[in-house]
Amino acid sequence: MNRLHFLALTFGVCVTTSSATPSPLQAVQEAYDVVIEGGQIVDGTGNAWYPGDVGIRGDRIVTIAAPGALADRQAINRIDASGMVVSPGFIDIQSHSRFSFLGGGDGRVVSKVTMGVTTEIMGESTTNAPSSPQMLTNSGPAAGVSQFETFGEWIEAMEDHKASVNFGSFVGGSTIRVVGMGMAMGEAGDRERRAMQQAVQESMEDGAFGIATALVYPPGNFASTDELISINEAMAPYGGVYITHLRSEADNFLEAIDEALEIGIQADVPIEIYHLKAGGRRNWHKAAEAVAKIDSARA
Repeated sequence: MNRLHFLALTFGVCVTTSSATPSPLQAVQEAYDVVIEGGQIVDGTGNAWYPGDVGIRGDRIVTIAAPGALADRQAINRIDASGMVVSPGFIDIQSHSRFSFLGGGDGRVVSKVTMGVTTEIMGESTTNAPSSPQMLTNSGPAAGVSQFETFGEWIEAMEDHKASVNFGSFVGGSTIRVVGMGMAMGEAGDRERRAMQQAVQESMEDGAFGIATALVYPPGNFASTDELISINEAMAPYGGVYITHLRSEADNFLEAIDEALEIGIQADVPIEIYHLKAGGRRNWHKAAEAVAKIDSARA
């Protein structure tokens, strides 16, 4: 069976449709850095794919033209994309490449960019920061994990490795809990909650996208709904998003959705749900009701 190959643009390019787009006359006068010819273009707008050529100048797509229209234009490099799909780089919205971004594995996350991924979003449950003094003591090469005191220090450490892809991260909900309570089970007290809230606020100031939890795994599963509301209230003024791996994706699937919605309502924050599914044949019928709950909350 023939398989279409994907050619992802790895320059962080964007399709420009505003008045800044060069006129046809300007396009004739200026050379392109790269022309990609003969591909099947998927432009990310939701349109069906279409054949065409792409002209790139600097870090911008400046021309999308009919097949062959750029054949006579001057270009430093030409790429024959026949039989391939040309698209913006893909975004991995649930990345677990933290080890690679810190120099482990291939060191520059080349394995991802060669598959067309140009942006990775990390953070589900666990991040390498922020850290309590005890967490820092237990980290390092011998422990197989590198922890950083602040979220900003972790981001800077990943930037220093000059990875081949763009990246960003939520702050891990389990990491926030460990800052306040270690691996202890049970309800967080006022003191522990204040420590968690402060860690959230500092992480948001350092550039976190929001809070990401995984409530099926320890220590995240020890967190109560009230505790999760309290840390999201600390995040809310920064415009962050609460994204969650639900507490249950099986028998208590619908109740877990109710909990996520309640957190969003009480803390006044937008929510996202990782990999929405009804696990187990006996729960398949719940999928329609789950979607209805979400639609109702969005109305």
